[in-house]
Amino acid sequence: MSATTFPAPFRIPLQPSGLRFGRESTLASADDPAAGPWSVEWVLKRNCSLAPRHLLWFYVSLCAVSLGIGAMFWAQGARMILPFAWLELVAFGVALLVYARHATDNERIALAGDRLTVEQALGTRVRRVAFQPRWVRVEPQHGDRSLIELSGQGERIAVGRFVRPELRRQLAEELRWALHRWQQRNVREAS
Repeated sequence: MSATTFPAPFRIPLQPSGLRFGRESTLASADDPAAGPWSVEWVLKRNCSLAPRHLLWFYVSLCAVSLGIGAMFWAQGARMILPFAWLELVAFGVALLVYARHATDNERIALAGDRLTVEQALGTRVRRVAFQPRWVRVEPQHGDRSLIELSGQGERIAVGRFVRPELRRQLAEELRWALHRWQQRNVREAS
Protein backbone atom coordinates (compact mmCIF):
# COMPACT_ATOMS: atom_id res chain seq x y z
CA MET A 1 0.00 0.00 0.00
CA SER A 2 1.37 3.41 -0.93
CA ALA A 3 0.33 6.90 -0.06
CA THR A 4 0.89 10.10 -1.99
CA THR A 5 2.01 13.05 0.08
CA PHE A 6 1.96 16.69 -0.94
CA PRO A 7 3.91 19.60 0.44
CA ALA A 8 2.01 21.58 3.07
CA PRO A 9 0.33 24.17 0.79
CA PHE A 10 -0.67 22.87 -2.65
CA ARG A 11 -3.05 24.02 -5.37
CA ILE A 12 -6.35 22.17 -5.67
CA PRO A 13 -8.21 22.79 -8.92
CA LEU A 14 -11.93 23.19 -8.40
CA GLN A 15 -14.06 22.56 -11.46
CA PRO A 16 -17.59 21.85 -10.21
CA SER A 17 -18.46 25.50 -10.87
CA GLY A 18 -18.87 24.73 -14.56
CA LEU A 19 -16.51 27.41 -15.84
CA ARG A 20 -15.91 27.13 -19.57
CA PHE A 21 -13.09 29.63 -19.95
CA GLY A 22 -11.73 30.02 -16.43
CA ARG A 23 -9.95 27.79 -13.97
CA GLU A 24 -10.86 28.00 -10.32
CA SER A 25 -8.41 26.96 -7.60
CA THR A 26 -7.63 27.36 -3.94
CA LEU A 27 -4.41 27.19 -1.99
CA ALA A 28 -5.13 24.52 0.59
CA SER A 29 -3.21 22.77 3.30
CA ALA A 30 -3.15 19.01 3.73
CA ASP A 31 -5.12 19.40 7.00
CA ASP A 32 -7.98 21.59 5.76
CA PRO A 33 -8.60 21.67 1.97
CA ALA A 34 -11.39 24.25 2.37
CA ALA A 35 -9.09 26.83 3.97
CA GLY A 36 -6.89 29.13 1.97
CA PRO A 37 -7.09 31.82 -0.68
CA TRP A 38 -9.43 31.26 -3.59
CA SER A 39 -8.65 32.36 -7.15
CA VAL A 40 -9.94 32.15 -10.70
CA GLU A 41 -7.82 32.59 -13.82
CA TRP A 42 -8.80 32.99 -17.46
CA VAL A 43 -6.17 32.62 -20.17
CA LEU A 44 -7.53 33.54 -23.59
CA LYS A 45 -5.21 32.88 -26.53
CA ARG A 46 -5.24 33.39 -30.26
CA ASN A 47 -6.09 30.20 -32.14
CA CYS A 48 -2.98 29.55 -34.22
CA SER A 49 -2.09 26.29 -35.90
CA LEU A 50 1.71 26.69 -35.67
CA ALA A 51 3.69 27.81 -32.65
CA PRO A 52 6.62 30.13 -33.46
CA ARG A 53 9.24 27.42 -32.82
CA HIS A 54 7.43 25.01 -35.19
CA LEU A 55 7.23 27.80 -37.72
CA LEU A 56 10.99 28.30 -37.46
CA TRP A 57 11.67 24.62 -38.16
CA PHE A 58 9.27 24.73 -41.13
CA TYR A 59 11.01 27.81 -42.52
CA VAL A 60 14.51 26.34 -42.08
CA SER A 61 13.49 23.13 -43.87
CA LEU A 62 11.82 25.13 -46.66
CA CYS A 63 15.02 27.19 -47.08
CA ALA A 64 17.16 24.05 -47.25
CA VAL A 65 14.97 22.46 -49.94
CA SER A 66 14.57 25.64 -51.98
CA LEU A 67 18.25 26.59 -51.87
CA GLY A 68 19.23 23.00 -52.65
CA ILE A 69 17.10 23.03 -55.79
CA GLY A 70 18.42 26.50 -56.68
CA ALA A 71 22.02 25.29 -56.26
CA MET A 72 21.35 22.35 -58.59
CA PHE A 73 20.08 24.74 -61.27
CA TRP A 74 23.07 27.04 -60.64
CA ALA A 75 25.41 24.10 -61.25
CA GLN A 76 23.58 23.31 -64.51
CA GLY A 77 24.13 26.86 -65.78
CA ALA A 78 20.78 28.53 -64.92
CA ARG A 79 22.29 31.42 -63.00
CA MET A 80 19.06 33.42 -62.32
CA ILE A 81 17.24 30.69 -60.36
CA LEU A 82 19.27 31.06 -57.15
CA PRO A 83 18.86 34.88 -56.76
CA PHE A 84 15.09 34.55 -57.22
CA ALA A 85 15.00 31.68 -54.71
CA TRP A 86 16.77 33.95 -52.19
CA LEU A 87 14.33 36.79 -52.91
CA GLU A 88 11.34 34.45 -52.48
CA LEU A 89 12.68 33.07 -49.18
CA VAL A 90 13.35 36.55 -47.77
CA ALA A 91 9.81 37.72 -48.67
CA PHE A 92 8.29 34.56 -47.20
CA GLY A 93 10.46 34.94 -44.08
CA VAL A 94 9.18 38.49 -43.55
CA ALA A 95 5.58 37.28 -43.86
CA LEU A 96 6.22 34.48 -41.34
CA LEU A 97 7.87 36.96 -38.98
CA VAL A 98 4.75 39.16 -39.04
CA TYR A 99 2.60 36.08 -38.35
CA ALA A 100 4.88 34.82 -35.55
CA ARG A 101 4.89 38.23 -33.87
CA HIS A 102 1.16 37.88 -33.15
CA ALA A 103 0.93 34.10 -32.80
CA THR A 104 1.41 34.28 -29.04
CA ASP A 105 -1.03 37.14 -28.39
CA ASN A 106 -3.14 36.48 -25.30
CA GLU A 107 -5.24 37.93 -22.53
CA ARG A 108 -4.84 36.76 -18.95
CA ILE A 109 -7.43 37.68 -16.34
CA ALA A 110 -6.75 36.65 -12.74
CA LEU A 111 -8.93 37.16 -9.69
CA ALA A 112 -6.73 36.40 -6.71
CA GLY A 113 -6.56 37.89 -3.24
CA ASP A 114 -7.87 41.43 -3.38
CA ARG A 115 -6.98 42.10 -7.04
CA LEU A 116 -8.48 41.48 -10.44
CA THR A 117 -5.53 41.70 -12.81
CA VAL A 118 -5.90 41.90 -16.58
CA GLU A 119 -2.82 41.46 -18.75
CA GLN A 120 -2.97 41.79 -22.53
CA ALA A 121 -0.02 40.80 -24.70
CA LEU A 122 -0.52 42.00 -28.27
CA GLY A 123 2.62 41.74 -30.39
CA THR A 124 5.42 43.34 -28.41
CA ARG A 125 3.06 45.49 -26.30
CA VAL A 126 1.97 44.27 -22.88
CA ARG A 127 -0.73 46.17 -21.01
CA ARG A 128 -1.51 45.38 -17.38
CA VAL A 129 -4.43 46.81 -15.41
CA ALA A 130 -5.27 45.95 -11.80
CA PHE A 131 -8.68 46.52 -10.23
CA GLN A 132 -10.14 46.11 -6.78
CA PRO A 133 -12.80 43.45 -7.41
CA ARG A 134 -15.35 45.27 -5.26
CA TRP A 135 -15.53 48.14 -7.77
CA VAL A 136 -15.33 46.32 -11.11
CA ARG A 137 -18.13 46.60 -13.65
CA VAL A 138 -18.47 43.98 -16.40
CA GLU A 139 -20.44 45.08 -19.45
CA PRO A 140 -20.36 44.73 -23.22
CA GLN A 141 -18.89 47.67 -25.11
CA HIS A 142 -21.76 47.96 -27.58
CA GLY A 143 -23.93 44.81 -27.68
CA ASP A 144 -24.02 41.20 -26.59
CA ARG A 145 -21.45 40.10 -29.18
CA SER A 146 -18.99 42.96 -28.69
CA LEU A 147 -15.86 42.95 -26.55
CA ILE A 148 -16.36 42.90 -22.78
CA GLU A 149 -15.38 46.05 -20.97
CA LEU A 150 -14.03 45.86 -17.44
CA SER A 151 -14.06 49.21 -15.70
CA GLY A 152 -13.51 50.61 -12.26
CA GLN A 153 -11.49 53.22 -10.37
CA GLY A 154 -10.93 55.30 -13.50
CA GLU A 155 -9.46 52.39 -15.48
CA ARG A 156 -11.06 50.45 -18.29
CA ILE A 157 -9.97 47.66 -20.57
CA ALA A 158 -11.71 45.61 -23.26
CA VAL A 159 -11.24 41.83 -23.12
CA GLY A 160 -12.50 38.83 -25.05
CA ARG A 161 -10.95 39.44 -28.47
CA PHE A 162 -9.79 35.79 -28.62
CA VAL A 163 -13.26 34.42 -27.83
CA ARG A 164 -15.82 33.89 -30.58
CA PRO A 165 -18.43 36.70 -30.53
CA GLU A 166 -21.32 34.37 -29.71
CA LEU A 167 -19.45 33.10 -26.61
CA ARG A 168 -18.47 36.49 -25.18
CA ARG A 169 -21.70 36.73 -23.21
CA GLN A 170 -20.79 33.49 -21.44
CA LEU A 171 -17.33 34.86 -20.62
CA ALA A 172 -18.95 38.01 -19.17
CA GLU A 173 -21.25 35.82 -17.05
CA GLU A 174 -18.25 33.87 -15.74
CA LEU A 175 -16.52 37.11 -14.79
CA ARG A 176 -19.64 38.38 -13.01
CA TRP A 177 -20.06 35.02 -11.22
CA ALA A 178 -16.44 35.07 -10.02
CA LEU A 179 -16.70 38.66 -8.77
CA HIS A 180 -19.93 37.81 -6.94
CA ARG A 181 -18.35 34.70 -5.40
CA TRP A 182 -15.30 36.76 -4.37
CA GLN A 183 -17.58 39.21 -2.53
CA GLN A 184 -19.43 36.36 -0.80
CA ARG A 185 -16.16 34.79 0.37
CA ASN A 186 -14.90 38.13 1.70
CA VAL A 187 -18.13 38.73 3.63
CA ARG A 188 -17.86 35.21 5.11
CA GLU A 189 -14.19 35.72 6.06
CA ALA A 190 -14.91 39.12 7.63
CA SER A 191 -17.59 37.71 9.93
